[in-house]
Amino acid sequence: MASADVSHDSERNDYLSLGVIALAVVALHIATNHKFGLHRDELQVLDDARHMDWGFVPYPPVTPFIERVSLGLFSVSLVGLRLFSVLAQAAALIVTGLMARELGGGRLAQVLAALAVAVAPLSLFEGTEFQYTSFDYLWCVLIAYFLIRLLKSDNPHWWLGIGATVGVGMMTKYAMAFFVAGVVGGVLLTPARRYLRSPWLWAGAGLSVLIFLPNLIWQIRHDFVSFHFLQYIHKRDVGEGRANGFLRDQFMISTNPSVAQLWIAGLYYFLFSRAGKRYQLLGWVYVIPFALYFFGKGRGYYLASAYPMLFAAGCVLLEQWAGTLSKVWSRIVYGVTFAALALGGAFACAIILPLGPISPANFALKNNGDLREEIGWSDLVAAVAKIRDSLSPEERANLGIIAGNYGEAGALDLYGPSYGLPPVLSGTNTAWYRGYGDPPPRTLIVVGISRGYANSHFEACRLAGHNGNPYGINNEESREHPDIFVCGPPLQGWPAFWQGFQRFG
Repeated sequence: MASADVSHDSERNDYLSLGVIALAVVALHIATNHKFGLHRDELQVLDDARHMDWGFVPYPPVTPFIERVSLGLFSVSLVGLRLFSVLAQAAALIVTGLMARELGGGRLAQVLAALAVAVAPLSLFEGTEFQYTSFDYLWCVLIAYFLIRLLKSDNPHWWLGIGATVGVGMMTKYAMAFFVAGVVGGVLLTPARRYLRSPWLWAGAGLSVLIFLPNLIWQIRHDFVSFHFLQYIHKRDVGEGRANGFLRDQFMISTNPSVAQLWIAGLYYFLFSRAGKRYQLLGWVYVIPFALYFFGKGRGYYLASAYPMLFAAGCVLLEQWAGTLSKVWSRIVYGVTFAALALGGAFACAIILPLGPISPANFALKNNGDLREEIGWSDLVAAVAKIRDSLSPEERANLGIIAGNYGEAGALDLYGPSYGLPPVLSGTNTAWYRGYGDPPPRTLIVVGISRGYANSHFEACRLAGHNGNPYGINNEESREHPDIFVCGPPLQGWPAFWQGFQRFG
């Protein structure tokens, strides 16, 4: 009885330790997430969230749905809108600690694994913005946890949890298919292929398809537009060099270089160690997506969600090895590991978190392009409203706003109603399907489009204002889309213009 009580107390303290780390991460993001503004990708998600459907051009519907809920709960509060992403990352690090526990790790291994996830730059970034990658990260971590529980218990019922999470993952981000390829390959290449005879595996597979079915039907009805979008984005990324440095990014973005030894040890544990032989499937869940992304020229952060399971295994291996050392050497090993983790985490926070005032001298703004894209959106909307106010009554009577990219469209649709601005027209991604209105506008405020394009596609264009920000921050909007025009309707008429205005971005 006493032994059971001790075990129960130990388990409770393990949970408490992981909970404290998760709360610290939540508190850190809550304290900083209101500092700057919304990122252009967040503005797109919010725009789609106000037009809910079973699918969107860039992504499936889960993330817009979550943000629709956030809008209802928190309105346009930056902290509120980003809260579910923060909670997703907090949950991911807790589950990582639990993976270490399931693999036989004690409290030190669990805490170290959770902290390794907390300071990984990609994981840290996912708490600063709401993106579909934030939730995809959590689903992959949960699948890895369920696989460990499956292999440890040999209870095939876990395939239902795996299948359900895969289904939700496919409704969040299509890249879940690469993670699933790792699971399928791992089953075929290890003794886990015995589960191919289990009805629970096939029930889990069927459940995943059932959950994903509404989006699949949407894709069929829209001629698999997301597939064409992803092809375009991949070609663009490769052409612009965004896929360069894949191997480097595994150390610098997907994980923190200060704890690289932990995930490398974890990969060894799953693939080669005697203790990890039962869990060899997890090694292939990493290796197969790695190979697909490497040879297919994927971007460096695409593999980030596969590292928490490696951290969990690596920390267990470290704990086991440290247990063979003397107390002095064991303390030195842990001291060096935690010190490296703290230094790496501090540096990652300095680059990724929106700390300090908005200024060109701000260290994070100088080194983090994503943060720079959070600056100036409200200024854009105010500039457009000022131009609207300068128009004649005749021009204002039948006015439309046309935006060249999804960030501009999202900002104008989010903040524009408070200025009395009309809904925005955009040909980018899902906004194109919303059309140009009936009747279409005859006067246009044109944002995010070059002078040459405006003059060649619209009647009587004139320069009416500028897009920028009062802080002197050099970002895409201030650098590439500085001019705002007032124009007449399309030269070729609305139907023909709109047909050629569809674009991906």
